[in-house]
Amino acid sequence: MSPIILSSLDGRPIFGLKGEPMSALNLSQRDITAYDGTPVRLVYDQEADILEIFFGTNELATGIELTDHIVLRLNQQTKRAVSLLLLDFSILTERTEYGPRSYPLTNLHDLPEDFRTLVLQLVTSMPVRQFLKVSHFQASPTESVPLTYVEAQPTEVVSG
Repeated sequence: MSPIILSSLDGRPIFGLKGEPMSALNLSQRDITAYDGTPVRLVYDQEADILEIFFGTNELATGIELTDHIVLRLNQQTKRAVSLLLLDFSILTERTEYGPRSYPLTNLHDLPEDFRTLVLQLVTSMPVRQFLKVSHFQASPTESVPLTYVEAQPTEVVSG
């Protein structure tokens, strides 16, 4: 893993929220290939415990908060997943005695139906589904609650 040095186009350091140069951040990155052949870049900030998984080329994207800790960035025009942002990554990938920690996708209900359909299509398709799994809980015969959990595989960038 090599640290990532962040600077502006003219070479000046980029500063974070507290005024410290962002080049001082301890970021690790690893490039891998998803099972479907998509180039993937894993970027992990150990201090903040944030993993961002980039799918192909990074581009302008809309962030959709799937849960309080999982954000899907997507390009609405190309209908492509740009990245998956995992906040509190070590907690998201912790295993319990019953298996992986699952989180309800309750924020999906707030999206317009066509947008919700696109988000569900992206999270259940490669390359996103290699890292984020989706299932559901049958709360009653008429109510189904979509759930998600993070596949533990990306931990290689953390421990690598």
